[in-house]
Amino acid sequence: MENNSKTIIILIIFSIAMGFLESAVVVYLREIYYPNGFTFPLQPIDGPVALTEILREAATLIMLITIGMLTGRTNTERFGFFIMAFGIWDIFYYVFLYLLLGWPESLFTWDILFLIPTTWVGPVLGPVINSLSMIALALLISKFTNYSPKAHINRNEWLLLISGSLVVIISYVEDYISYMLGKFTFWEIFHPGRVDELMEYALDYVPVDFSWWIFIAGQSLITAGIVLFYRRNSLILNEPSA
Repeated sequence: MENNSKTIIILIIFSIAMGFLESAVVVYLREIYYPNGFTFPLQPIDGPVALTEILREAATLIMLITIGMLTGRTNTERFGFFIMAFGIWDIFYYVFLYLLLGWPESLFTWDILFLIPTTWVGPVLGPVINSLSMIALALLISKFTNYSPKAHINRNEWLLLISGSLVVIISYVEDYISYMLGKFTFWEIFHPGRVDELMEYALDYVPVDFSWWIFIAGQSLITAGIVLFYRRNSLILNEPSA
C-alpha cells in the first residue's frame, strides 16, 4: 500500500493544535476558579459549567475518533490513528499548560484526568506513559499497513490491550472511589439522583496515594499486547513470498 507519512504529519499537526485548544480552555477555567494556582481540594463549579465540561470531554473524544476514521485506510489503522491523535493531544496539552502556566511542576504532580463516568486522578507521568504507548502502537499499525491492508490486531492482542487499559483505569479511579466509599455505596457513586450530595462530598477530596502497582500491571499488559502485535506482523513480513 501507499506510504502514509503525509497523513501522519497532518494528524500530528491537528493533534498538537487540539492540545493547545484544550490547554487554553483550562487556562480560562483556572483563572476563574483557581486564580492562585490549581490545587486540591477542588473548588465548587457551577452546574452549567460542570455539565459543559463533561460534554466538552465527550466532544473531544468524538473529534479524536473522527480524525482517526477520516485518515485511516483500514479499520485497524483508523483505530491506530485515533489513539495516535489521542496520545499526541494529551502530551501537548501538558506541554502547553507548562509553557502558559508553569504547571505541572513535575511529572509527579497530581491532576484530574477525566470525568467520565467518574473522576480519574493521578500523577501526570501516568497519562504521559499511556500516551507514548498509544503513539508507539499507532506507528506500528501504520508501518505494517503500508505493507499489507490485512495487518490487524488479533484476539489475544486485543485481550491484552483491553484488559491492560481497564486495569490502568482502575489505578486512576481507585483513590477517588475509596474516598467516596467513606460515605456512599459503590452504586450510589454512580447514581444520578444524588449528584448534589456527591459533589458536595467530593469537594473535600485530596489525593492520598496513587496505586502505582496497579498502573504498572496494566501498563505491562498493554506493552505485552504491543510486543505481540509487532512480533507477529514482523514474522508475516519476513515470510518468503510464494
